[in-house]
Amino acid sequence: MLKLGVPSKGRLMDKTFKWFGDRGVTLRKSGEDREYAGVVEGVDGVELVLLSAGEIPRELAAGNIHVGVTGSDLVREKLASWDSQVVEITKMGFGGADLIIAVPDGWVDVDTLDDLDAACAAFRSHHGMRLRIATKYHRLVREFLQEHGVADYRLVDSQGATEGVVKNETAEAIADITSTGETLRANGLKILDDGLIHASQATLFRGRRSAWTEEQRGALKALLTALGE
Repeated sequence: MLKLGVPSKGRLMDKTFKWFGDRGVTLRKSGEDREYAGVVEGVDGVELVLLSAGEIPRELAAGNIHVGVTGSDLVREKLASWDSQVVEITKMGFGGADLIIAVPDGWVDVDTLDDLDAACAAFRSHHGMRLRIATKYHRLVREFLQEHGVADYRLVDSQGATEGVVKNETAEAIADITSTGETLRANGLKILDDGLIHASQATLFRGRRSAWTEEQRGALKALLTALGE
């Protein structure tokens, strides 16, 4: 069987089910709401597996599922050299959010990454410590800042409401996902002019696992044909 992993709850699951349903492939849970298995109707040889969106990249890379729906930001964050482990089949047009860098709006002289680099140097000179940037996306943020020559900062982990860490004085800046920017503005933050790290959306991926059976390859072809891909 070809295993298709999709998010197990919330708006992302609902929109994924609708996206497939609009293309003639019905996805549904097989039993109670808490059950993490499901049924695929409209194409043979495909099994539905319900997982958290954060689990799907690693399960794809490990070969435990064959295709999966998750955010493109999660694939890039959780998989080193992601495109050597999974293949992007299609962007699905929902779940859009931008991973950005934001600083306090009171920093009137900090609008770009070059400004941020200068602020990091000044902060370390004045305070004797590196400027803290709170984020859940360590790999993506570190690679982005390195690419743009920003130094003298320190990433600190944030698993809660990242937008509030500056007010709480546990970090000086943030790198986080935003859709409208309203929460950032409510917390006195502004996005750097060139601070877009990645524009994420729900995406259908397949794993690059080499030991696919002919049955699985046939089921994938049938699924993609049904979806118009």
